[in-house]
Amino acid sequence: MITRFLGKSLLVFCAACVLVPLLWTLMNAFKVNADLLTPVPQFFFDPTFENITYVLSRQSVFGALYNSLIICLSAVGLGLVLGLPAAYAIARNPNRITQEIQFFVLSLRFLPPVAVAIPFMVIWLNLGMYDTRWSMIITYSLITISITIWLSIPGFQQVPKEIEEAARVDGYGPYAVFAKVALPVAMKSLLGALAFSFVLVWNEFMLALMLTTSDAKTLPIVASEMSQQGLNVPWGILNAAVVLLSIPPLLLLGLLSSFLNRSFAQKNR
Repeated sequence: MITRFLGKSLLVFCAACVLVPLLWTLMNAFKVNADLLTPVPQFFFDPTFENITYVLSRQSVFGALYNSLIICLSAVGLGLVLGLPAAYAIARNPNRITQEIQFFVLSLRFLPPVAVAIPFMVIWLNLGMYDTRWSMIITYSLITISITIWLSIPGFQQVPKEIEEAARVDGYGPYAVFAKVALPVAMKSLLGALAFSFVLVWNEFMLALMLTTSDAKTLPIVASEMSQQGLNVPWGILNAAVVLLSIPPLLLLGLLSSFLNRSFAQKNR
């Protein structure tokens, strides 16, 4: 009884640690600076839409939002196209070489963004592709491919080999077994890789800061530019920008969670 109570208390505490900052940011997006800069937090206030209106009225925000959607969706799609077959091959051929490949893929995430951004900056400048969507898509694809491979391997390992053997008996080739058997069976596990890789590249700041100047700016860069140095920091505008920045990942996670809930509900029937 005590163990169950402690477990539920821990879950409530963890949920509060996640939700309270989000709700606080959402509430601050509808405050004026006079309500934000009080010594005592204001829980009751007259809401204003000036911060949201200011953010949405800036042309740079829509351009950055368009860039973010194009770059992130393309990078995630490229990560799935290249990462899923690689993860399947590694899962179905466990040996020393594939283990080294797994470690190498994971080690890409150990590198600080600056160590990746500086060489890419030199490459894109020499190729005349600096500050372009194509250069950002290729750069972000390194993140999505590595994350997709690492998170998809356990999903493919859980696919029963007997199902694939039965498909081969029915005349399926290796590509058909992957596309028509292994991929649908492991799909529920692979959605986590899709969501996680999208959130990572959507929130990426350092690479976008060093590899763009104007044409390919993403939403995190434009949101950061709304701040001012000194005492006149527009906290309400910054919170409104954070809310706007958080909407696409939350929508994606909501769609995926609803899909998973329907799938599990059908499975339990």
